[in-house]
This record gives sequence, structure tokens and C-alpha cells, in this order.
Amino acid sequence: MNLEQRISALARLGEQLLQPDDYLDAVIHRTHYNNNWFTKENQELAIRAIATQFLDKNKLEKWAAAYSIPEILSELHTVGMVMAGNLPLVGFHDLVCTFVAGHRAKIKLSDKDKFLLPYLLQLLEKYTPGTSDFFEVAEQINGVDAVIATGSNNSARYFEAYFGKYPHIIRKNRNAVAVLDGTETEDDFHALGKDVFRFFGLGCRNVSKLYLPKGYHFAALMERLHDYKELANHSKFRNNFDYNLALLMLNQVPYFNNGCIILAENKAIASRIATLHYEFYEDKAALEAELTSRNEEIQCIVAKPDLLSLPTISFGKSQEPSLSDYPDGVDVMAFLCELIRVDVVDKG
Repeated sequence: MNLEQRISALARLGEQLLQPDDYLDAVIHRTHYNNNWFTKENQELAIRAIATQFLDKNKLEKWAAAYSIPEILSELHTVGMVMAGNLPLVGFHDLVCTFVAGHRAKIKLSDKDKFLLPYLLQLLEKYTPGTSDFFEVAEQINGVDAVIATGSNNSARYFEAYFGKYPHIIRKNRNAVAVLDGTETEDDFHALGKDVFRFFGLGCRNVSKLYLPKGYHFAALMERLHDYKELANHSKFRNNFDYNLALLMLNQVPYFNNGCIILAENKAIASRIATLHYEFYEDKAALEAELTSRNEEIQCIVAKPDLLSLPTISFGKSQEPSLSDYPDGVDVMAFLCELIRVDVVDKG
């Protein structure tokens, strides 16, 4: 299967995912039953984002053209993949990269998300026979040529020890932050709510901390974030909200609370579920220096355009990555293309 055929196969899958599918609906229902964090709405949101951002033929062709990808590989390399389970289909971008590069993926699914991806791979094979040769779902990652693993800071240490002998990409915890300057509109605040609340804030691209100008007034922000009050009806989110509110009260930590999110001043980037950290700044240059120094903790920065000299994402867009928005800033396609180059050099 050559590069053009691989891209066409992905594009065909993207078209099908945008069509009604009773069996996919059943898989979504089963996934929600297995993991209550994966609501029907959030699964459908993830699937639509994949179809429109990762599986659009024009976008795939333009993205792939930036790399030296052979039409056909003389020998398939096997890339082991340890999938995270914090969001629905969170590792799908890695699979797209591996398939387009012409490699074979050996996939260790998360127990939290073990039904959606196998069904999508079945659809891919159904509409483009032969694609199943490029994918294998396995209980263990062995017999591979490279590894891409995503997990917590704790699990990353084990990944390093176990997979360190292979060419690898190992991802740790990261979060998004937002920088406000006090000139934001109510529409900006509402859009920021998407960055905070989508997928219950469980993603590495969810905003977990706000940087605010000293003397900032919270009323308008808290009022618009209350637009997302329906999340408080979700039992798991509500339990986390109540627990974290109780912790702050018992420890006598000052906070703001609007019924669906708790804001607490804290220097840490990562925050608990239903909680948003904030920190004041006085000098923008000093803030940019701090953000740069904490780069390995930050997945992306949300802010108004041109507010900072650093790369930023507009409000409401943090959960809409394109094919070239690589997690942790590590170019997965360049990594996979390097496997091909090294192999050619070794055999030469």
C-alpha cells in the first residue's frame, strides 16, 4: 500500500465517521458504561474532531508533503504504542502518523478506552482492505523497533526503564495555561470555558491554571464560567468538586466558587478536577520568562492574539489541534521518518 493509498484510506474513514452509524452508537454506549467520564457527547466530540482535523484528505496531503516519506517501504517497522486513557481516542494522532509514515503499529490499549479504537480499525479495514496489516492490538509491547508511550510522570519512569533501549517518545503530564490581561470580553470568557471544561478538564490541552494581572477582578470571569454549570450534574465531576472544596475549606485556603469550578491561588500548573489554579503577574516579560522556564510542564498557552511573544492559541481552541500540533512539541512524523533513514543507512 503506497502513500497515496494510505492517505485515501484515512480520508475514507473520516468520511464514514461523519455519517450515521448505529453500531458506532452502540460502541459509544458500551464505552460510556465502562467509563463514565467518557460521555456520549465527549466521545462524539472527539470522533468529529478526528474526522475533520486528522482525516481530511487535503489536510493529510498538505501535512505529509512536508516530510520525506517513501511511497512504499521495503520492510515494515513496528512501532509499539502505549495508549493513555484520559480522553476518548487520545492516541489516534500517533496512529495516523505511524500509518502515513508506512510503519506498523502494535497497540496497548488503556482499560479506560478499549472499544472505540478497535471499531475504527475495523471500519478502516472494511472500506480499505489490507489496512489491518498495519495494526495489531496486543496485551504486551514486545518485538518492536520503536515505542511511543503516554502516561503520568510516575509511569514515564517505568516506560523509560522498560523501553529505553528502543528509539522512543515518552510523554509525561502536561497541562495548558491561560494568560489574561483584563481586557477580555464575555465571549472570550465563555470560549475559555471550553478550554477549561471540555472532557471535564482531563486532557493535557485543558487549561488548568490562569495567569492574571495583579488586582484582577474575578466577577465577570466567574459569571461566564458558570455557563458550564451542567457539568456539576455529572456524578464523578460533582464528587471531585465537593471533595476539593472541602479540602480548601478545611485547610482555610481562600478560593472563589461559582458552583461548577473552584479557583484557588497556587503556583502549581496542574490542578485537581473541578479546580483551577491562578497566579498574579505584574510584568509581562517576567511572566514570559517563567512560562519558558516551565516549558516541560506546559502543553500550550491560551491567550488573546499578540498578547505574548510566545506561541499562543486563541480562547476556545485548545482542544482543536491540527495534524502538525504535536503533543509536547515533539514532531512524531520526523521521529518516524528518522527510523526509515537510519534503517536505510544501516543496510547501506
